[in-house]
Amino acid sequence: MTGKFITFEGVEGCGKSTQMEEAYRFLAGKKIPIVATREPGGTTIGNEIRNILLNRAHHGMQALTELLLYLAARAQHVKEVIRPALEAGKIVLCDRFHDSTLAYQGYGRGIDMDTISKLNALATDGIVPDLTFLLDIDVEEGLERARQRSAQMSAGTHRVGARLDRFEEDTLEFHRRIRAGYLTLAMQDPRRYVLIPAAGTPDDVRSRVLETLGRFLKEHYERL
Repeated sequence: MTGKFITFEGVEGCGKSTQMEEAYRFLAGKKIPIVATREPGGTTIGNEIRNILLNRAHHGMQALTELLLYLAARAQHVKEVIRPALEAGKIVLCDRFHDSTLAYQGYGRGIDMDTISKLNALATDGIVPDLTFLLDIDVEEGLERARQRSAQMSAGTHRVGARLDRFEEDTLEFHRRIRAGYLTLAMQDPRRYVLIPAAGTPDDVRSRVLETLGRFLKEHYERL
């Protein structure tokens, strides 16, 4: 495959979606063919699974059920969107990928990591990101950002009260385990991961993301 695969990871409220949008604009300005996508989602089937996973009404969902739903969405996503784009030579930007499953369902929920890794390999069809941005932030600050975002969305739709999703409503300890898991993953794979402190202003974070992205492009695209 001639394309490159770049993912954005982090705990709730870290700002990864905002920074992925900034990366998209940066690449588009250089006339590079890009596909921007997300997990869970990215396909019709994936978006339906996303609605199930994030629905606050499904608070009784078992950890294994959660894991298998994510993997099902990922398998469809890889087959339908990610692999074709990479084979066409495009840069794929993805808001979450297989590392989220290791962090959330592995470190967060306590599912055996070897089991997750084997199932991930099946769902991803062997595809691994070339570059992963980990936006790191204290979980309390991240969750407060998520609450503020949800409140703004509720105000925009004239709903009363902030509507957090099923994960945002989980315990503080759950989110702390996820953050610790992400940091462990980054230490285990320092060539792929770039750790970006995300507690600063969006502009500060943007500068660090785009600086790293610029170096990545120079390494892989001679014409830039």
